[in-house]
Amino acid sequence: CTVLPELLAALPEKPGAVVADKAYDTNAVLAAVAGQHAQAVIPPKANRIDQRAYDENLYADRNKVERFFGRLKEARGFAIRYEKTATCFLAGAHLLAALDWLR
Repeated sequence: CTVLPELLAALPEKPGAVVADKAYDTNAVLAAVAGQHAQAVIPPKANRIDQRAYDENLYADRNKVERFFGRLKEARGFAIRYEKTATCFLAGAHLLAALDWLR
């Protein structure tokens, strides 16, 4: 949660929405997302007094992204990052994504 404002500031373009899990439901994170003029798609924690609304359909798509990265990490070389250069790692990621798409 403490690094998210720095990550948002380092993006080349402003995001339209920030999708995260309940762990990121803090006032600092919500303020950082609002500072980027983005929509916060973060479900509120159960102990939050004011339960805010969020886009549940967009949040459900987060699961698809997590499952995709899980399938990529089934390849041991990708998960452990045997490739030492960023170019080789990116090439491996592209290859694995293409193989996943062909499945």
